Amino acid sequence: MTLRRPARTAAQQGAARLVSALLLSSLVSGCAPSAKGPDQAAPFTPKQLELVQRHLGGKQAGEPLKCLPNSYGQDVIRVSDSTLIYRASGRLAYRNDLRSACPGLARDSDIMVIRQFGTQVCAGDFFHLVDRSSGIRGPTCVLGDFV
Repeated sequence: MTLRRPARTAAQQGAARLVSALLLSSLVSGCAPSAKGPDQAAPFTPKQLELVQRHLGGKQAGEPLKCLPNSYGQDVIRVSDSTLIYRASGRLAYRNDLRSACPGLARDSDIMVIRQFGTQVCAGDFFHLVDRSSGIRGPTCVLGDFV
């Protein structure tokens, strides 16, 4: 004896298709790159601009680097949802424009968890944010070049 499911009505089939389409569209849009790249990132607020000036003002940009030693990751300043500053010392700092915006990064309340493959932090490495109080994992973000 085999059990059969009752046949779905046309309305149930339509609703199931709609739910499937909405889920697929949200998954695909979540994986798509942001329309704003590093060159088209949202402009800094006055407070963010002051932060950039404090840490990078008067310094000359060098050639972009793909990787930095792990020790440089001890002092990371979150400027905006798309920009980080890695301070190596008082005189040496690197700006990292993420490959796309990372929602919530600028709040500076979540913990950054970097997934590294080796002894350096590199462009293309992933990191995600974790809510400090609940432990819930947030968005996954990708580092850009270090300048």
